[in-house]
Amino acid sequence: MRCILLLLDGLGDRSHPVLNGKTPLQAAHSPNLDQIATIGMNGLFHSHLQGTALPSELAHFLMFGYRLDEFPGRGVVEALGEGLDVREGDVALLTRIFSVTEEQGALVLTHENPELDQSSCQILQQEIGIFKQDGIEVEFVPTKGIGGILILRGDVSSAITDSNPIHEGRPLMEVLPLRRASEDLCAQRTAAVLNAYLCWSYRKLSAHPLNKKRVKMGLPPINAVGTQRAGMLGKLPTFAERWGLKGLIIASGALYNGIGQVVGMDTRRVKDTDDPSRDLLERLKLAHQAREYDFIHVHTKVTDEAGHKKDPLFKQRVIETVDKALAYVVKEIVPDEEVLFIVTADHSTASSGTMIHTGENVPLVMTGKYTRRDDVKAFNEVSCAAGGLSLVRGNELMYLILNFIDRAKLWGLMDSPDDQPFTPGRYTSLRVD
Repeated sequence: MRCILLLLDGLGDRSHPVLNGKTPLQAAHSPNLDQIATIGMNGLFHSHLQGTALPSELAHFLMFGYRLDEFPGRGVVEALGEGLDVREGDVALLTRIFSVTEEQGALVLTHENPELDQSSCQILQQEIGIFKQDGIEVEFVPTKGIGGILILRGDVSSAITDSNPIHEGRPLMEVLPLRRASEDLCAQRTAAVLNAYLCWSYRKLSAHPLNKKRVKMGLPPINAVGTQRAGMLGKLPTFAERWGLKGLIIASGALYNGIGQVVGMDTRRVKDTDDPSRDLLERLKLAHQAREYDFIHVHTKVTDEAGHKKDPLFKQRVIETVDKALAYVVKEIVPDEEVLFIVTADHSTASSGTMIHTGENVPLVMTGKYTRRDDVKAFNEVSCAAGGLSLVRGNELMYLILNFIDRAKLWGLMDSPDDQPFTPGRYTSLRVD
Protein backbone atom coordinates (compact mmCIF):
# COMPACT_ATOMS: atom_id res chain seq x y z
CA MET A 1 0.00 0.00 0.00
CA ARG A 2 0.92 3.64 -0.37
CA CYS A 3 -0.33 6.88 1.15
CA ILE A 4 -1.62 10.01 -0.58
CA LEU A 5 -1.84 12.92 1.86
CA LEU A 6 -3.84 15.91 0.63
CA LEU A 7 -2.95 19.02 2.58
CA LEU A 8 -5.32 21.98 2.34
CA ASP A 9 -3.01 24.66 3.71
CA GLY A 10 -4.47 26.87 6.45
CA LEU A 11 -7.89 25.20 6.18
CA GLY A 12 -8.78 25.53 9.87
CA ASP A 13 -10.47 28.68 11.09
CA ARG A 14 -12.53 30.29 13.84
CA SER A 15 -16.29 30.73 14.20
CA HIS A 16 -17.63 33.95 12.69
CA PRO A 17 -20.86 35.89 13.32
CA VAL A 18 -21.24 36.50 9.58
CA LEU A 19 -21.45 32.71 9.18
CA ASN A 20 -23.91 32.31 12.07
CA GLY A 21 -21.21 31.10 14.41
CA LYS A 22 -19.73 28.61 11.97
CA THR A 23 -16.25 28.33 10.52
CA PRO A 24 -15.85 28.81 6.75
CA LEU A 25 -15.41 25.03 6.41
CA GLN A 26 -18.58 24.32 8.40
CA ALA A 27 -20.51 26.83 6.33
CA ALA A 28 -19.17 25.64 2.99
CA HIS A 29 -21.12 23.30 0.71
CA SER A 30 -18.49 20.57 0.41
CA PRO A 31 -20.20 17.32 -0.55
CA ASN A 32 -17.01 15.55 -1.58
CA LEU A 33 -15.13 16.28 1.64
CA ASP A 34 -18.22 15.22 3.55
CA GLN A 35 -18.45 11.98 1.57
CA ILE A 36 -14.81 11.17 2.35
CA ALA A 37 -15.51 11.84 6.04
CA THR A 38 -18.57 9.57 5.92
CA ILE A 39 -16.58 6.57 4.69
CA GLY A 40 -13.42 7.34 6.65
CA MET A 41 -11.97 7.58 10.13
CA ASN A 42 -11.94 11.14 11.45
CA GLY A 43 -10.26 13.24 14.10
CA LEU A 44 -8.42 16.45 14.78
CA PHE A 45 -4.77 17.18 14.11
CA HIS A 46 -2.12 19.56 15.39
CA SER A 47 1.50 19.42 14.29
CA HIS A 48 2.73 20.42 17.75
CA LEU A 49 0.78 21.61 20.81
CA GLN A 50 -2.81 22.81 20.81
CA GLY A 51 -2.91 26.59 20.71
CA THR A 52 0.53 27.03 19.18
CA ALA A 53 0.45 29.00 15.94
CA LEU A 54 2.87 27.40 13.50
CA PRO A 55 4.26 28.60 10.18
CA SER A 56 3.75 26.24 7.25
CA GLU A 57 7.35 25.08 6.98
CA LEU A 58 7.57 24.07 10.64
CA ALA A 59 4.14 22.44 10.63
CA HIS A 60 5.14 20.36 7.60
CA PHE A 61 8.48 19.44 9.15
CA LEU A 62 6.80 18.17 12.31
CA MET A 63 4.04 16.48 10.34
CA PHE A 64 6.69 14.52 8.44
CA GLY A 65 7.90 13.12 11.74
CA TYR A 66 10.88 15.33 12.59
CA ARG A 67 11.62 17.09 15.88
CA LEU A 68 11.64 20.81 16.63
CA ASP A 69 15.33 20.73 17.51
CA GLU A 70 16.13 19.26 14.08
CA PHE A 71 14.54 22.11 12.13
CA PRO A 72 17.18 24.02 10.13
CA GLY A 73 15.23 27.31 9.96
CA ARG A 74 12.85 28.92 7.46
CA GLY A 75 15.58 30.98 5.82
CA VAL A 76 17.59 27.98 4.69
CA VAL A 77 14.47 26.03 3.66
CA GLU A 78 13.31 28.83 1.39
CA ALA A 79 16.82 29.40 0.02
CA LEU A 80 17.02 25.75 -1.01
CA GLY A 81 13.56 25.96 -2.53
CA GLU A 82 14.64 28.93 -4.62
CA GLY A 83 17.66 27.00 -5.86
CA LEU A 84 20.20 29.27 -4.18
CA ASP A 85 23.77 28.26 -3.47
CA VAL A 86 23.56 27.66 0.27
CA ARG A 87 26.62 25.90 1.60
CA GLU A 88 27.30 24.13 4.86
CA GLY A 89 28.06 26.77 7.48
CA ASP A 90 26.13 29.56 5.73
CA VAL A 91 23.30 31.35 7.50
CA ALA A 92 20.21 32.22 5.44
CA LEU A 93 17.45 34.61 6.52
CA LEU A 94 14.17 35.70 5.00
CA THR A 95 14.49 39.35 4.08
CA ARG A 96 12.64 42.15 2.36
CA ILE A 97 12.92 45.84 1.64
CA PHE A 98 10.20 48.11 2.97
CA SER A 99 9.37 51.58 4.28
CA VAL A 100 10.34 53.04 7.64
CA THR A 101 10.39 56.46 9.26
CA GLU A 102 13.04 57.56 11.72
CA GLU A 103 11.57 58.50 15.09
CA GLN A 104 13.87 59.41 17.99
CA GLY A 105 16.64 57.29 16.55
CA ALA A 106 14.45 54.24 15.94
CA LEU A 107 13.24 52.99 12.55
CA VAL A 108 9.47 52.54 12.69
CA LEU A 109 7.88 50.28 10.09
CA THR A 110 5.28 52.17 8.07
CA HIS A 111 4.70 49.95 5.00
CA GLU A 112 5.61 46.29 5.42
CA ASN A 113 4.44 45.30 1.94
CA PRO A 114 4.84 48.40 -0.25
CA GLU A 115 3.94 48.36 -3.92
CA LEU A 116 7.05 48.60 -6.08
CA ASP A 117 7.64 47.74 -9.72
CA GLN A 118 10.15 45.02 -10.55
CA SER A 119 12.69 47.37 -12.09
CA SER A 120 12.78 49.58 -8.99
CA CYS A 121 13.05 46.50 -6.76
CA GLN A 122 16.11 45.32 -8.64
CA ILE A 123 17.76 48.75 -8.53
CA LEU A 124 17.34 49.11 -4.77
CA GLN A 125 18.22 45.51 -3.97
CA GLN A 126 21.41 45.75 -6.02
CA GLU A 127 22.37 48.87 -4.06
CA ILE A 128 22.52 46.80 -0.86
CA GLY A 129 23.65 43.54 -2.47
CA ILE A 130 27.01 42.98 -0.78
CA PHE A 131 28.37 44.05 2.61
CA LYS A 132 31.52 42.87 4.39
CA GLN A 133 32.69 43.37 7.95
CA ASP A 134 34.86 41.43 10.43
CA GLY A 135 35.39 38.53 8.03
CA ILE A 136 31.66 38.07 7.40
CA GLU A 137 30.08 38.61 3.98
CA VAL A 138 26.41 39.55 3.73
CA GLU A 139 24.64 39.04 0.39
CA PHE A 140 21.08 40.09 -0.47
CA VAL A 141 19.72 37.66 -3.07
CA PRO A 142 16.38 38.83 -4.58
CA THR A 143 13.67 36.21 -5.00
CA LYS A 144 10.24 37.70 -5.66
CA GLY A 145 9.25 41.36 -5.60
CA ILE A 146 10.51 43.12 -2.50
CA GLY A 147 11.50 39.80 -0.95
CA GLY A 148 14.78 37.96 -0.90
CA ILE A 149 17.17 35.76 1.02
CA LEU A 150 20.03 37.23 3.01
CA ILE A 151 23.03 34.89 3.05
CA LEU A 152 25.78 35.31 5.65
CA ARG A 153 29.12 33.59 5.03
CA GLY A 154 32.12 33.27 7.29
CA ASP A 155 32.27 32.30 10.95
CA VAL A 156 28.55 32.86 11.52
CA SER A 157 25.73 31.59 13.73
CA SER A 158 22.00 31.16 13.11
CA ALA A 159 21.25 31.63 16.83
CA ILE A 160 20.08 35.23 16.36
CA THR A 161 16.81 37.13 16.65
CA ASP A 162 14.72 38.80 13.94
CA SER A 163 14.82 42.45 12.98
CA ASN A 164 11.52 42.64 11.10
CA PRO A 165 8.66 43.57 13.50
CA ILE A 166 6.11 42.52 10.81
CA HIS A 167 3.44 44.78 12.29
CA GLU A 168 3.35 48.36 11.03
CA GLY A 169 3.83 51.02 13.69
CA ARG A 170 6.46 49.00 15.51
CA PRO A 171 10.20 49.73 15.37
CA LEU A 172 12.75 47.51 13.68
CA MET A 173 14.41 45.39 16.32
CA GLU A 174 18.08 45.13 17.14
CA VAL A 175 19.42 41.70 16.24
CA LEU A 176 20.62 39.86 19.35
CA PRO A 177 22.00 36.40 20.11
CA LEU A 178 19.35 33.99 21.31
CA ARG A 179 19.31 33.50 25.08
CA ARG A 180 20.90 30.07 24.80
CA ALA A 181 23.74 31.61 22.74
CA SER A 182 24.13 34.86 24.68
CA GLU A 183 27.73 34.04 25.64
CA ASP A 184 28.65 32.64 22.23
CA LEU A 185 31.18 34.91 20.51
CA CYS A 186 30.16 33.72 17.06
CA ALA A 187 26.50 34.59 17.67
CA GLN A 188 27.50 37.96 19.14
CA ARG A 189 29.65 38.76 16.11
CA THR A 190 26.96 37.62 13.67
CA ALA A 191 24.37 39.84 15.35
CA ALA A 192 26.74 42.83 15.37
CA VAL A 193 27.56 42.48 11.66
CA LEU A 194 23.90 42.07 10.74
CA ASN A 195 22.97 45.19 12.72
CA ALA A 196 25.75 47.08 10.93
CA TYR A 197 24.37 45.87 7.59
CA LEU A 198 20.84 47.00 8.48
CA CYS A 199 22.05 50.50 9.44
CA TRP A 200 24.25 50.71 6.33
CA SER A 201 21.32 49.63 4.15
CA TYR A 202 19.07 52.28 5.67
CA ARG A 203 21.57 55.01 4.88
CA LYS A 204 22.24 53.71 1.36
CA LEU A 205 18.59 53.31 0.45
CA SER A 206 17.51 56.61 1.99
CA ALA A 207 20.08 58.47 -0.09
CA HIS A 208 19.24 56.70 -3.35
CA PRO A 209 17.88 58.97 -6.12
CA LEU A 210 14.95 56.64 -6.69
CA ASN A 211 13.77 57.15 -3.11
CA LYS A 212 14.33 60.89 -3.26
CA LYS A 213 12.09 60.92 -6.33
CA ARG A 214 9.45 58.86 -4.51
CA VAL A 215 9.41 61.33 -1.61
CA LYS A 216 8.92 64.24 -4.01
CA MET A 217 5.99 62.36 -5.54
CA GLY A 218 4.44 61.88 -2.11
CA LEU A 219 5.26 58.15 -2.03
CA PRO A 220 6.92 56.42 0.93
CA PRO A 221 10.61 55.66 0.42
CA ILE A 222 11.63 52.00 0.28
CA ASN A 223 14.48 52.60 2.66
CA ALA A 224 15.14 49.67 5.00
CA VAL A 225 15.75 45.94 5.22
CA GLY A 226 14.01 43.56 7.61
CA THR A 227 15.16 40.04 8.44
CA GLN A 228 13.61 37.04 10.14
CA ARG A 229 13.92 33.29 10.75
CA ALA A 230 17.62 32.62 10.41
CA GLY A 231 18.59 29.10 9.43
CA MET A 232 21.63 26.90 8.82
CA LEU A 233 21.97 23.58 7.02
CA GLY A 234 22.41 20.51 9.17
CA LYS A 235 22.62 16.76 8.67
CA LEU A 236 19.26 14.99 8.96
CA PRO A 237 18.12 11.42 8.33
CA THR A 238 16.11 11.32 5.13
CA PHE A 239 12.39 10.66 5.13
CA ALA A 240 13.10 7.18 3.72
CA GLU A 241 15.66 6.47 6.41
CA ARG A 242 13.31 7.57 9.19
CA TRP A 243 10.04 6.06 7.95
CA GLY A 244 11.00 3.50 5.30
CA LEU A 245 8.92 5.28 2.66
CA LYS A 246 9.95 6.80 -0.66
CA GLY A 247 8.38 10.26 -0.60
CA LEU A 248 7.18 12.78 -3.17
CA ILE A 249 5.91 16.34 -2.68
CA ILE A 250 3.62 17.85 -5.33
CA ALA A 251 3.37 21.59 -4.68
CA SER A 252 3.78 24.98 -6.33
CA GLY A 253 5.69 26.99 -3.73
CA ALA A 254 9.46 27.22 -3.36
CA LEU A 255 9.05 26.64 0.37
CA TYR A 256 7.73 23.11 -0.14
CA ASN A 257 10.43 22.32 -2.67
CA GLY A 258 12.87 23.40 0.03
CA ILE A 259 11.23 21.20 2.66
CA GLY A 260 11.52 18.29 0.26
CA GLN A 261 15.24 18.90 -0.16
CA VAL A 262 15.76 19.18 3.60
CA VAL A 263 14.11 15.81 4.32
CA GLY A 264 15.25 14.05 1.17
CA MET A 265 11.91 13.72 -0.62
CA ASP A 266 11.54 14.07 -4.36
CA THR A 267 9.60 17.16 -5.43
CA ARG A 268 7.43 17.93 -8.40
CA ARG A 269 7.00 21.68 -8.82
CA VAL A 270 3.65 22.57 -10.36
CA LYS A 271 2.12 25.92 -11.27
CA ASP A 272 -0.82 27.79 -9.82
CA THR A 273 -3.35 29.19 -12.25
CA ASP A 274 -6.55 31.20 -11.81
CA ASP A 275 -8.47 27.89 -11.54
CA PRO A 276 -7.56 26.31 -8.16
CA SER A 277 -10.02 23.43 -8.64
CA ARG A 278 -8.39 22.37 -11.91
CA ASP A 279 -4.93 22.83 -10.38
CA LEU A 280 -5.77 20.51 -7.51
CA LEU A 281 -7.40 17.96 -9.78
CA GLU A 282 -4.21 17.75 -11.88
CA ARG A 283 -2.11 17.29 -8.73
CA LEU A 284 -4.37 14.53 -7.45
CA LYS A 285 -4.14 12.72 -10.77
CA LEU A 286 -0.34 13.00 -10.69
CA ALA A 287 -0.34 11.59 -7.17
CA HIS A 288 -2.56 8.64 -8.06
CA GLN A 289 -0.34 7.81 -11.03
CA ALA A 290 2.91 8.06 -9.03
CA ARG A 291 2.90 4.38 -8.07
CA GLU A 292 6.67 4.27 -7.64
CA TYR A 293 6.28 6.28 -4.42
CA ASP A 294 5.07 5.08 -1.01
CA PHE A 295 4.09 8.52 0.30
CA ILE A 296 2.80 11.36 -1.87
CA HIS A 297 2.12 14.76 -0.35
CA VAL A 298 -0.29 16.90 -2.40
CA HIS A 299 -0.40 20.56 -1.45
CA THR A 300 -2.56 23.57 -2.26
CA LYS A 301 -2.05 27.03 -0.79
CA VAL A 302 -5.32 28.63 -1.86
CA THR A 303 -7.19 27.93 1.39
CA ASP A 304 -4.42 29.57 3.40
CA GLU A 305 -4.32 32.58 1.08
CA ALA A 306 -8.09 32.90 1.46
CA GLY A 307 -7.74 33.04 5.25
CA HIS A 308 -5.21 35.84 5.00
CA LYS A 309 -7.83 37.97 3.20
CA LYS A 310 -9.65 38.20 6.55
CA ASP A 311 -12.98 37.61 4.82
CA PRO A 312 -14.79 34.47 6.09
CA LEU A 313 -17.26 34.49 3.19
CA PHE A 314 -14.43 34.53 0.67
CA LYS A 315 -12.71 31.61 2.36
CA GLN A 316 -16.00 29.70 2.35
CA ARG A 317 -16.25 30.17 -1.43
CA VAL A 318 -12.64 29.06 -1.96
CA ILE A 319 -13.27 25.87 0.04
CA GLU A 320 -16.32 25.15 -2.11
CA THR A 321 -14.21 25.60 -5.25
CA VAL A 322 -11.50 23.27 -3.94
CA ASP A 323 -14.08 20.64 -2.99
CA LYS A 324 -15.08 20.22 -6.64
CA ALA A 325 -11.69 18.65 -7.41
CA LEU A 326 -12.33 15.99 -4.79
CA ALA A 327 -15.02 14.35 -6.90
CA TYR A 328 -12.05 12.60 -8.54
CA VAL A 329 -10.91 11.36 -5.14
CA VAL A 330 -14.33 9.92 -4.33
CA LYS A 331 -14.59 8.20 -7.71
CA GLU A 332 -11.00 7.07 -8.38
CA ILE A 333 -8.74 7.20 -5.32
CA VAL A 334 -10.90 6.17 -2.37
CA PRO A 335 -12.01 2.91 -4.08
CA ASP A 336 -8.35 2.00 -4.73
CA GLU A 337 -7.59 -0.57 -2.05
CA GLU A 338 -3.85 0.03 -2.42
CA VAL A 339 -4.16 3.67 -1.29
CA LEU A 340 -4.50 5.17 2.17
CA PHE A 341 -6.01 8.60 1.42
CA ILE A 342 -5.75 11.39 3.99
CA VAL A 343 -7.07 14.95 4.09
CA THR A 344 -5.92 17.47 6.67
CA ALA A 345 -4.23 20.86 7.05
CA ASP A 346 -0.93 22.09 8.43
CA HIS A 347 -2.46 24.81 10.63
CA SER A 348 -5.39 27.16 10.99
CA THR A 349 -5.43 30.51 9.22
CA ALA A 350 -8.22 32.52 10.84
CA SER A 351 -10.30 34.88 8.73
CA SER A 352 -10.48 37.32 11.63
CA GLY A 353 -8.14 38.80 14.20
CA THR A 354 -4.58 40.02 13.84
CA MET A 355 -2.66 36.72 14.05
CA ILE A 356 -0.91 35.45 10.92
CA HIS A 357 -1.75 31.82 11.71
CA THR A 358 -3.70 30.55 14.70
CA GLY A 359 -3.31 27.55 16.98
CA GLU A 360 -6.63 25.73 16.67
CA ASN A 361 -6.66 22.05 15.70
CA VAL A 362 -7.55 21.15 12.12
CA PRO A 363 -9.81 18.35 10.83
CA LEU A 364 -8.31 15.04 9.75
CA VAL A 365 -9.77 12.09 7.84
CA MET A 366 -8.15 8.82 6.78
CA THR A 367 -9.69 6.33 4.36
CA GLY A 368 -8.24 2.95 3.43
CA LYS A 369 -8.92 -0.76 3.65
CA TYR A 370 -7.47 -0.99 7.17
CA THR A 371 -9.05 2.13 8.71
CA ARG A 372 -12.11 1.97 10.94
CA ARG A 373 -15.30 3.74 9.93
CA ASP A 374 -16.88 6.06 12.48
CA ASP A 375 -20.17 7.97 12.61
CA VAL A 376 -18.88 11.36 11.35
CA LYS A 377 -20.85 12.66 8.36
CA ALA A 378 -19.25 16.05 7.75
CA PHE A 379 -15.66 17.15 7.36
CA ASN A 380 -15.03 20.20 9.54
CA GLU A 381 -13.29 21.34 12.71
CA VAL A 382 -16.22 20.42 14.98
CA SER A 383 -17.74 17.27 13.47
CA CYS A 384 -14.38 15.50 13.11
CA ALA A 385 -13.76 15.86 16.85
CA ALA A 386 -16.28 13.04 17.39
CA GLY A 387 -14.36 10.66 15.13
CA GLY A 388 -12.42 7.51 15.87
CA LEU A 389 -8.99 9.09 15.55
CA SER A 390 -9.56 11.56 18.40
CA LEU A 391 -6.69 14.09 18.61
CA VAL A 392 -3.54 13.32 16.61
CA ARG A 393 -0.42 15.34 17.31
CA GLY A 394 2.96 15.72 15.63
CA ASN A 395 4.70 12.55 14.53
CA GLU A 396 1.74 10.43 15.64
CA LEU A 397 0.47 11.06 12.12
CA MET A 398 3.40 9.17 10.56
CA TYR A 399 3.00 6.27 13.01
CA LEU A 400 -0.68 6.06 12.03
CA ILE A 401 0.25 6.09 8.35
CA LEU A 402 2.65 3.18 8.83
CA ASN A 403 -0.05 1.34 10.75
CA PHE A 404 -2.77 1.85 8.13
CA ILE A 405 -0.57 0.86 5.18
CA ASP A 406 0.36 -2.28 7.11
CA ARG A 407 4.04 -1.34 7.45
CA ALA A 408 4.43 -0.68 11.20
CA LYS A 409 6.96 -2.76 13.11
CA LEU A 410 6.08 -4.55 16.33
CA TRP A 411 7.98 -2.66 19.00
CA GLY A 412 10.89 -4.61 20.40
CA LEU A 413 11.76 -6.47 17.21
CA MET A 414 15.22 -5.61 15.88
CA ASP A 415 15.69 -6.63 12.26
CA SER A 416 18.37 -4.00 11.73
CA PRO A 417 20.93 -2.14 13.89
CA ASP A 418 18.61 0.90 13.92
CA ASP A 419 15.39 0.72 15.91
CA GLN A 420 13.24 2.00 13.06
CA PRO A 421 9.40 2.08 13.28
CA PHE A 422 8.77 0.36 9.93
CA THR A 423 9.02 -3.18 8.62
CA PRO A 424 10.86 -4.70 6.94
CA GLY A 425 13.98 -2.99 8.24
CA ARG A 426 17.30 -2.68 6.48
CA TYR A 427 18.45 -6.13 7.48
CA THR A 428 21.47 -8.11 6.32
CA SER A 429 20.87 -11.64 5.08
CA LEU A 430 22.71 -14.42 6.90
CA ARG A 431 24.96 -16.23 4.44
CA VAL A 432 26.06 -19.83 4.79
CA ASP A 433 28.57 -19.99 1.92
